[in-house]
Amino acid sequence: MKILLLLLLSFSWLSSFAQKENELQLFRITSAYTSFPDTARAIGHTYNKVLYPAAMHYSDSSVLIAVPPHFKAGKQVNVIFWFHGWRNNIDTAAVYFELIKQFMASNRNAVLVFAETAKNAPDSYGGKLEQRAVFKNLLKDVLHKLKTEKIIGKRSKTGNIVLAGHSGAFRVMAHILQNGGVEVKQVILFDGLYSQVDKYTVWIQSDPSHQFINLYTNKGGGTDEVSDKMMQLLKEKNIPFINPEEKDVHTPMLKTNQVIFIHSLKEHNDVINRPDHNFRLFIENSNVLAPLL
Repeated sequence: MKILLLLLLSFSWLSSFAQKENELQLFRITSAYTSFPDTARAIGHTYNKVLYPAAMHYSDSSVLIAVPPHFKAGKQVNVIFWFHGWRNNIDTAAVYFELIKQFMASNRNAVLVFAETAKNAPDSYGGKLEQRAVFKNLLKDVLHKLKTEKIIGKRSKTGNIVLAGHSGAFRVMAHILQNGGVEVKQVILFDGLYSQVDKYTVWIQSDPSHQFINLYTNKGGGTDEVSDKMMQLLKEKNIPFINPEEKDVHTPMLKTNQVIFIHSLKEHNDVINRPDHNFRLFIENSNVLAPLL
């Protein structure tokens, strides 16, 4: 009942938000290149002896695309992808974490995309998006929709890509990086570094222009331990990083460091927008996202 109520409120809020004059444009599509359906979850998934059926949790291929007011389409289109964590979906995540509001406030000349993964389920598996070329094709579907709606020109191509996500999103993001095929320039993890350290490290090493921001807590059920492990690995590889407390983070720090591990004292679900709007802070100070003019 709680999930259903949140879903209804999410749909209502997103619809009213999108209809405001001179506000963002919001588009919803389906794509064959999202996480699910996928053969590995064809009969659902069992977690803690509870079955999460495929029909309810692993059959939604929805993609939500947010285009800010005054967006300027050029030859290249910068795209921010958000991947949600456990027991969430693209609509509830957008509303609860105020992601579209934060994106709008950041004043970035980019589009924000939510691609559905495991819907309202305790599952980090990324489905088809863990396979090579699937994410690249998902991007093509997003750009096709933007071209159809005359948001961008017919010859516009993908520019810089930012991957951001919370909690269980770490796995699908890591596989997208490993598979390559598109130029992901920045990764932002919100209390989600549970494993996949090697994949993230290889991506960091592959290009000095790649930026990795990992905000972790002592409440994430292991993100602090894995973050410590990754920082030790980076030390061994002589890869520089900084490790500030959240209260000490400032704009120059975000703009001048390639690898940033930020320790937060907050709860696991508060690191994105309660009370600080960290998603806005990070993308607003991204070196790969230009401001709206």
